[in-house]
Amino acid sequence: MTSPIEAKLAELGITLPTPTPPLANYVPVVRTGNLLFVSGQISIDGTGRIMTGKLGAGVEIEAGREAAKLCAINILAQVKAAIGDLDKVVRVVKLVAFVNSTPDFVDQPKVVNGCSDFFVEVLGDKGRHARSAVGIAALPLDAAVEVDAIVEVV
Repeated sequence: MTSPIEAKLAELGITLPTPTPPLANYVPVVRTGNLLFVSGQISIDGTGRIMTGKLGAGVEIEAGREAAKLCAINILAQVKAAIGDLDKVVRVVKLVAFVNSTPDFVDQPKVVNGCSDFFVEVLGDKGRHARSAVGIAALPLDAAVEVDAIVEVV
């Protein structure tokens, strides 16, 4: 039987990828009590293609939104790998998003909405969260966006 969250993902045509292993000396998810701390997930799709580049220097806001959505999909993949069932998600508590951008680019919140909107679309009110959206000079592998998350689970 498919969970409601998995059914919603299928309805949207989204298959969660196999989680990307860490690129350095860290773990992808740490659980303490009912909280999962998900390490930063970059804008990489299920085929391994990374959405790269810098907002304000060739990467448009809509492409940045898609990159942020990929980060959300990867966060859900890590959560599922950690707890086995996305229906155990109580809510997304907090996101911290990093947008690879030029010093004069000021629309990081518009970019990160690609992640936030996806969580609300898939999880409803459980997807509403606190967040920070920060511009940064560079990200690993030249990723356009990276997002980490705190997720409450049962």
